[in-house]
Amino acid sequence: MESSTTWVYVFLGLYIVYCFYWGLKGYFTEKTSSGYAIAGRSIPFFAFLLAATAASFSGWTFIGHPGLIWRDGLAYAFASFYVLTIPITGTFFSKRTWLMGKRYGFITPGDMYAYYYNNETLRWLVVATAVLYSIFYSAVQLMAAGALFNVIAGVPTAYGAIFLAFIVWFYVCTGGLKASTWVGVIQFVLLVGGIVILGFFVMRAPEFGGWTAFSNSIKALDPKFLEVPKVINFGLGGGWTSVMILTYMFALMGIQSSPAFTMWTFGIKSPKPLAWQQAFMSTFVVGFALFFFTAFQGMGAKVLQMAGNPAFVDINQATVVPTLMKTFLPPVMLGVVFMGAIAAIHSTAAPYIGTGGSILLRDVYWRYIKKQEASHAEQIWVNRLMATVLTIAALAVGLTSKAALVILGALATAFGFLMYLLLAGTLWGFRFPAVGAVVGIFSGMIAVALTYKVWPNPLSMHCAFWGVFTAAVMAYLCRGVGIKDDEETIERQKEVRTFLDSIDEPSESGKAWRKVMKVAVPVWYFFAIGPACIWGNTAFSFAGFPSLWSWQITWWILGIIMMWALCFKAEMSTTNETQIQRAEVETMNVVREA
Repeated sequence: MESSTTWVYVFLGLYIVYCFYWGLKGYFTEKTSSGYAIAGRSIPFFAFLLAATAASFSGWTFIGHPGLIWRDGLAYAFASFYVLTIPITGTFFSKRTWLMGKRYGFITPGDMYAYYYNNETLRWLVVATAVLYSIFYSAVQLMAAGALFNVIAGVPTAYGAIFLAFIVWFYVCTGGLKASTWVGVIQFVLLVGGIVILGFFVMRAPEFGGWTAFSNSIKALDPKFLEVPKVINFGLGGGWTSVMILTYMFALMGIQSSPAFTMWTFGIKSPKPLAWQQAFMSTFVVGFALFFFTAFQGMGAKVLQMAGNPAFVDINQATVVPTLMKTFLPPVMLGVVFMGAIAAIHSTAAPYIGTGGSILLRDVYWRYIKKQEASHAEQIWVNRLMATVLTIAALAVGLTSKAALVILGALATAFGFLMYLLLAGTLWGFRFPAVGAVVGIFSGMIAVALTYKVWPNPLSMHCAFWGVFTAAVMAYLCRGVGIKDDEETIERQKEVRTFLDSIDEPSESGKAWRKVMKVAVPVWYFFAIGPACIWGNTAFSFAGFPSLWSWQITWWILGIIMMWALCFKAEMSTTNETQIQRAEVETMNVVREA
């Protein structure tokens, strides 16, 4: 074990050097507020392709996902479909978000929503969402890092969490979003590589005796680990029913609609990497790792536990992956996979802490405290201060409030999903008044909290669904009772609609494909992760995979085709040279930077 620990520290040292290099490089090169906050709108194709994918899939993917497959079986393994439902959010919104940022000079999502609806209350609601998301989602990540450090290297959990949080804090605060992005490149490689390596070593272990014996052992498990229990539960909770699986995927769609991802989209140099990130890097590459190798880990641990293997008798969902790592990995591979887990954790914590600090700076300090009178240097240092405060807050929550950590960590993505209401209105012209947007988001937040804590998951539907359902009902109710925007707001929105509809008009082929996808996407949702997924319990089986696992793999492959059609053929994520040129020239900056 000493040799294993040595390799853990060797790889950790190399990782720290890489992180500090990019942090210090950003410290000496980023001299403007937007340069620090959104990388001066210069994030290149390759960096965004890898880093945005890594940020979409956190340490929870690496550690918690196999642990929950171990606990709940293949019904939970449907969560692997977030390799499609997370990037499909980007398919709907990212290209138009970039076009808006380029034309109007937006730096934060609060800038965009407040401008479009001509309402500053929305800015404050977005700030609240971003801060809650940053603190509690980062708290989950940092404590997971501390726990892993404790199991693998024997470092006390609190000390490990603080040390690993310091690494994130350093490169985020010194280098800004560009540093986070370039560190995210290596984090993607480590994340996917770590998942595949661990799954591979578990599968080839002599305890399983090869794929045939392994698959037969899985099929011999209690049926509750191999089936979706029911379509819906008429009451509160009810486990992984079909509608819970569907609405849980809605919650995870909130990752790319969160304020942090909106800022990241503002920061890319060109929208050209969007389609490739959504259809290939996330859906195919990460999908391959999750649908096979995380399932190998989770189901393998369950087989070993049922067989009475001493190392797995007393495990829990948090210790499944660390136990597999210690049991099956040789020293060098343990160091590599350990760094994969840490990279997965940091890839999410870093952008949320960084963008959370930028949002506090721009939407609170710059706009309201300094009345838009602060130099670039002052803004950058205050931005660093805000990121420091968020890091300390995340650690404080993680170290002292376990109950709040669990509750609010789970709420984070649901709050992100609420931003669908504002994105649909701003980018696609869904019509409800500004008052409706404010009332909708506020009531949606309340609904999310109530249906998580007070009345958990009514009808076995996730709180994210109830939040957006409530938000949409309240927004359109305001429209229904006759509330109208003032003339200035109407004209502003008309100008935005004219610009977006003109610059983002699809070709005739694209229009035809969009008509097809309006049917194909709901059909895919219905069968792959919706009510019909219960048919997967007994539908078909191939290559030794149990029926439900076979169903998941089949619909994942069909989902890759769906995402390719959406991103490329329906032109939801692609741009041509004319659009890029127009975006560069047709600017109308409405945001004062310094």
